[in-house]
Amino acid sequence: MNSVPRHKVFVSYHHDNDQQYKDLFVRMMGDDIVDRSVEDGDIDDQGLSTERIRQRIRDDFIREATVTVVLVGRCTWQRKHVDWEIGSSLRDTKRNSRCGLLGIVLPSHPNGMYNSHLVPPRLADNCRGSLSFAEMYHWSGDSQTVRGWIHAAFERRSRVQPDNSRDQFRNNRSGDCARGWQD
Repeated sequence: MNSVPRHKVFVSYHHDNDQQYKDLFVRMMGDDIVDRSVEDGDIDDQGLSTERIRQRIRDDFIREATVTVVLVGRCTWQRKHVDWEIGSSLRDTKRNSRCGLLGIVLPSHPNGMYNSHLVPPRLADNCRGSLSFAEMYHWSGDSQTVRGWIHAAFERRSRVQPDNSRDQFRNNRSGDCARGWQD
């Protein structure tokens, strides 16, 4: 019997570019996770303020999650909702406890390699230093390996303080996905 517990996982990803990897991830993990992700159409954002959308993400989807997995594809670093989801995951409030955090570099990512400027900036902020809050991994089709990554992120959430100091995106970023963001 495996001693790694099942976790409630919020999956953050670029819906237009990486839906197939999100679907594959959930199928691969099967009963090892409880998927808490936002799907297209889950939030009707017509007429809602930015803060109300963030609140809905936090209170309706991330609230019960214990770990946030960011699937990092080619343009994920540009997406405001990914930034908001990571930021909400890092908050420790009365209604929502802090989630563990990890990133998985997808095969669709430029060169399939980790580059801190080609991942969401708030995620990169938390992958710095010898005692980082988050870790980055390369895509693996082995569910036991990924299950270990998720559990390690869960355990880090109470031992390491996250960095959530960056201003939240107001809009999606533009530019060449392969060039990345610059401070």
